[in-house]
Amino acid sequence: MNLVIFGLGYSAGWFARTRAEKLTTTATTTTPEKARALARENLDVLVFSPDARDPRIEPAIASADAALVSIGPDEAGDPAFNVYGGALSRATNLRTIVYLSTIGVYGDYGGAWIDEGAECRPSNARSQWRLRVEDQWRAFGEAAGKQVHILRLAGIYGPGQNALVNLRNGVARRIVKPGQVFNRIHVEDIANAIDACLASQWPGRVWNIADNEPAPADEVIAHAATLLGVDPPPEIDFATAQLSPMARSFYGECKRVRNDSMRAALGVRLAYPTYREGLRACLDLGDGR
Repeated sequence: MNLVIFGLGYSAGWFARTRAEKLTTTATTTTPEKARALARENLDVLVFSPDARDPRIEPAIASADAALVSIGPDEAGDPAFNVYGGALSRATNLRTIVYLSTIGVYGDYGGAWIDEGAECRPSNARSQWRLRVEDQWRAFGEAAGKQVHILRLAGIYGPGQNALVNLRNGVARRIVKPGQVFNRIHVEDIANAIDACLASQWPGRVWNIADNEPAPADEVIAHAATLLGVDPPPEIDFATAQLSPMARSFYGECKRVRNDSMRAALGVRLAYPTYREGLRACLDLGDGR
């Protein structure tokens, strides 16, 4: 399968690297320096930014069977959609587009369980932009005759990016807000969901990509400390914690996200159903040591 990836960040980069044997991938990044660094990993990476568009991107789209879109939107929308929507529509071999979104589009539900049928009521500009872009991609799919799968991702973690690493680097903070929980998702399970979408015969739809156990952030930090055999950092009351506006906004929303459709309909079997299995796997790879 020929795949074009817009935005080779952590999740899309993991997918490209771990599926390299079965995919021919062309990806984009924002600077020549990043492109050269990724080329040293034998990844075919082209520059796409507000100031530069590699002319080889359009031929890559024309020969692609699928596209993975992993660029964060801004108030102008999704750069991939805005610049290459026409080329994607004209790509005759391209059947499937997977768009990586966020469960943040749901907004706050006061800790209640929700599924894909819940009303989206995003509470900040970033999530509002995401929801608009989701709607654009879904309308595009209907008009162009493409499958468009929207993956609403929970909090992403995995090798090199997790509570173990934060503890070892001295930046983990054990913030306590009673009743607050978050879903998470291991990067390999995101990759498994992308695999399932690319193989799916479903028409395009929205999928929650989340673990089985929403949990308090301080509980995850404490568990990571136990795995490392170190004392957890002291508890910090959320009410008095010094947080950036973005960090504080995450704590302003609380929901428990169901993943039943991902498991039953899309057929994804989670490799890491809770943070416990996920952190143990990261520890076994050496994270935090």
